[in-house]
Amino acid sequence: MTAPGTRAQAAAEESDDLDVEEALALVREAPREAGDDSEGHAPAPAPQPSGGQPAERHRATAWPRAREIAARAARRPAPNGTAAPAGARRTPVSVPLGDALGLVLAAPLDALTDLPSFDTSAMDGWAVAGPGPWQVRAEGVLAGHAQPEPLTDGEAVRIATGARIPADTTAVLRAEHGRTDAQGRLHATRDMLHGQDIRPRGQECRSGDQLLPAGTLVTPAVLGLAAAAGYDTVTAVPRPRAEVLVLGDELLTGGLPHDGLIRDALGPMLPPWLRALGAEVVAVRRLGDDARALRKAVTSSGADLIVTTGGTAAGPVDHVHPVLERLGAELLVDGVKVRPGHPMLLARTKENQHLVGLPGNPLAAVSGLLTLAEPLLRTLAARPAPEPYTLPLREAVHGHPYDTRLVPVVLRGDHAVPLHYNGPAMLRGIAAADALAVVPPGGARQDEEAELLDLPWATAGIGVCFT
Repeated sequence: MTAPGTRAQAAAEESDDLDVEEALALVREAPREAGDDSEGHAPAPAPQPSGGQPAERHRATAWPRAREIAARAARRPAPNGTAAPAGARRTPVSVPLGDALGLVLAAPLDALTDLPSFDTSAMDGWAVAGPGPWQVRAEGVLAGHAQPEPLTDGEAVRIATGARIPADTTAVLRAEHGRTDAQGRLHATRDMLHGQDIRPRGQECRSGDQLLPAGTLVTPAVLGLAAAAGYDTVTAVPRPRAEVLVLGDELLTGGLPHDGLIRDALGPMLPPWLRALGAEVVAVRRLGDDARALRKAVTSSGADLIVTTGGTAAGPVDHVHPVLERLGAELLVDGVKVRPGHPMLLARTKENQHLVGLPGNPLAAVSGLLTLAEPLLRTLAARPAPEPYTLPLREAVHGHPYDTRLVPVVLRGDHAVPLHYNGPAMLRGIAAADALAVVPPGGARQDEEAELLDLPWATAGIGVCFT
């Protein structure tokens, strides 16, 4: 990983209240350092090939196209020659309800019984037969008990919500709508309709009805419906298996940074983030800068997705490209026109295995996760793509001349508020963010609509804002 070193970033770190124009001026003045991937810095001019585009960008893929490639990478032609989602063709598994949250149904959820499976009381009160007043039985009817004795005209019985309705019941009189007189007879205090507050058998569904189709995302409500319908397990598309390979000799796993060594932020961050994206993380390995260890780890992995951290550039210890070349991997994306995260990559290492190479800087790695790993995992899990949405930006956002920028934002009312601390090596902004704003080349004006990428756990604004 490389630490931020520009004057613009230093100024942003020193003050939460840095004026936008001052910050932009610093950004414009800041020199670009070798290897810097800050999305806020305009790059130094590069040699221009014919056509006017910078020479080092000829292989990089536009950000929207990179996401599309990642989403389609796990697809294979179906027998009829059409492209089929990989998740739909992966062998379905039977999963206990307690483990199925977030999976996608691989088979329809059909009713195993009528719901409800018997006539039940929808309210606490009395089951009554015929017109009132009614003589009340001494014994009441509770939920979970066997079928009670039938009622006769003029008779009532205390009944609890969910209890079985006695045969020949006319209606259920709610507890708050009845009173008893001195002789113990029950009277209704308001008009009552035939069948009132009785849930008849099969009101929600009949046995064999399709409750939910294949392809439905298993939410807590789906788990509740499955349980109510009598299921102990559901048939689902299995979670994609992911393995994380942490590269870099400079990384510490504990204590304070010292002597040129820095704390590993990606080892603790990536596994839960991948789980939030629907993956099962089967291993996290720390390999350092060792090409032989990297090659062995890749060739021995049985995961659907291998995620590496760092080593995707062209430095003396950047081993990801050479290892992939030696293995004969198919390089699908080699660099993306996005800041931070430009040197990310996507490769097919085996027929049913892919590798996403993330940059070593933490926010750049987050960019790579959402650009390449999220669409790939979504396809493997057969999950639907989220509906795109936009919000106006509270402030203008400086753009990169050629590349898309992903900028952490918080959602405040009907606006997205850009956050400070958004350099490629910084996590302070993304830690407080609800989403990433997609800023096109050239930047975005105040109140301009920007596409937003939700973070997988963000449901509301967080009470920390570095604007």
